[in-house]
Amino acid sequence: MKMRKRMLPVLMLLLFTVVAPLVLYTDTLASFITSSSSKSDFIEDVSSFQSFGGGGEKITQLNLLPQESINTLKEPIGVVYSDNSTNSIVDSAQTEELPLAESTEHITRVLSATNDEIQSDKENPIKQVITDENEKDSLHKTISVEQVTNDADGKDKSSLSQDVSNNDAINMRTVTNKRSAQTSGNGGREEPMKNNIEKPSDQIVVQDARVRHLKDQLIRARVYISLGATRNNPHFIKELRLRMKEVQRAIGDASKDSELPRNAYDKLKAMEQTLAKGKQIQDDCTAVVKKLRAILHSTEEQLRVHKKQTMFLTQLAAKTLPKGLHCLPLRLSTEYYSLNSSQQQFPNQERLEDPKLYHYALFSDNVLAAAAVVNSTVSHAQEQENHVFHIVTDRLNYAAMRMWFLANPPGKAAIQVQNIEELTWLNSSYSPVLKQLGSPSMIDYYFKAHRGNSDSNLKFRNPKYLSILNHIRFYLPEIFPKLDKVLFLDDDVVVQKDLTGLWSVDLKGKVNGAVETCREGFHRFDRYLNFSNPLISKNFDPHACGWAYGMNIFDLEEWKKQNITEVYHSWQKLNNDRQLWKLGTLPPGLITFWKQTIALDRSWHVLGLGYNPSINQKEIERAAVIHYNGNMKSWLEIGIPKYKGHWTKFVDYDQVYLRECNINP
Repeated sequence: MKMRKRMLPVLMLLLFTVVAPLVLYTDTLASFITSSSSKSDFIEDVSSFQSFGGGGEKITQLNLLPQESINTLKEPIGVVYSDNSTNSIVDSAQTEELPLAESTEHITRVLSATNDEIQSDKENPIKQVITDENEKDSLHKTISVEQVTNDADGKDKSSLSQDVSNNDAINMRTVTNKRSAQTSGNGGREEPMKNNIEKPSDQIVVQDARVRHLKDQLIRARVYISLGATRNNPHFIKELRLRMKEVQRAIGDASKDSELPRNAYDKLKAMEQTLAKGKQIQDDCTAVVKKLRAILHSTEEQLRVHKKQTMFLTQLAAKTLPKGLHCLPLRLSTEYYSLNSSQQQFPNQERLEDPKLYHYALFSDNVLAAAAVVNSTVSHAQEQENHVFHIVTDRLNYAAMRMWFLANPPGKAAIQVQNIEELTWLNSSYSPVLKQLGSPSMIDYYFKAHRGNSDSNLKFRNPKYLSILNHIRFYLPEIFPKLDKVLFLDDDVVVQKDLTGLWSVDLKGKVNGAVETCREGFHRFDRYLNFSNPLISKNFDPHACGWAYGMNIFDLEEWKKQNITEVYHSWQKLNNDRQLWKLGTLPPGLITFWKQTIALDRSWHVLGLGYNPSINQKEIERAAVIHYNGNMKSWLEIGIPKYKGHWTKFVDYDQVYLRECNINP
């Protein structure tokens, strides 16, 4: 019995030493399991905590995280910026402030520590980075909102992302919050959470956002000035007008942010504050929308007027003779009439009617343009003595044209200059087009200034089409009765290769050899002719390919056999009221040489240097003839600069007559 009493304390001590560790271990495990709920309760309590100032006045509420249920609250995800196939896009002019407690889809929230967190606990900024995935465009927009609690005045201060930042571009930051929970063997404690800040390697920065923002502000300001509610507030209108002048001075002629003055951002902020006042005064969105629509309509109307004025001024600049080109023929004519009759004659006149030579026909009243054509052709001719140039001009420029080529002979080639008035057979009784050009209705059509039923396209009324020089191309057999073939050249072309190969081209019994101009659906017959007229629709194919005047090889023998001139006359008579075609000589040419044209290789003739700035440079270099067709001729100031060099190298600007008339490249 005594023995049992002695063993009882020993057993109790043994039981305590065995059971106690088990109990302690079980209690520790239970406390670890319930730790997450304790943290949630803590966050919920803190998020609802309110601080009070003196007197119990409520100051602010600490906004940490939106209050969520314990079951749905999740641990913050470390990586908040993801860049897939597309880049994040930030527009400083359109970014809006988002409430912290909204948007529950595609949102990642992090608590980020500031750089000053170690030094002071007075400021505790909380950054919320929201990634909103747009399912249609697959674009990610990153919007950063910082909220700072100010203990001094008790008011929330927000860094609104709708204000344009002080920098020209918005600096985007990627916040990476990595939590590593490593339990040590001794205490089982977690290491502190580490915050890493990384910058994305690939960003998209909106270019010149500040200039666009300033211009948008001016538009908004104009709207407020015209609205009734704001107009009745004189103090606001005065302030708004002042801000508009400041912004206009800040913008000036700037088209880039880098061109803005240093105070542009201050003007932008001041204007933004004034516009905010206007928004408070005028809160009727309907009135604002109506005014914006009226401004849009007015702007479109102004654009239409400006386009029409631009077209008119372009036509005027193209057809107005520059001062230098007006001076040149006067100076040359004076010099020509000072010569005696023997000095006024060209050499090699016996070659003019030799059909075995290479004959060129050029009809022009522009001395300088004709000189460039002749010079470029001769400089590339292999046997200059076998080339003959026939120039036909009007009475005003006849003496000047002759004097130019007397002073600047075309090498060994022969040249002839004729006055169109010397072609006595070309009169209104023979040519229907001459009769039409002299009619009062035609002159009224081209020259009358004010008319209610005028054509919208001004080129239809170009007076150059009244010149017979533009129409004598249809009378080549009559002008050159003893020649078999003639190469016709416009005065706005430049020759870059020897052209003698054109005389050996097999025209297969047809009259005209030309380069076709139709590519895909462009430059076909329906563009030039009126297919609503039965005369046109019954005789021609609207989808037939057009061809170009400017470099054409004509078989004059076949021309006579086919009686092409009479075909031309018959169609001109039918078009007396301009119902079949309106513009120029190409439409009647398409009709006259219908099924009488053979297509040449495109490399013979490249067009468009007078209107198209995007011609392939290799095509220009390969071309035998380049054509400055269009309004921007190479001798005009409005000519396309990159094409001028091909023309100016065949004009001798050191020539005394050009220097006296101040004609420069």
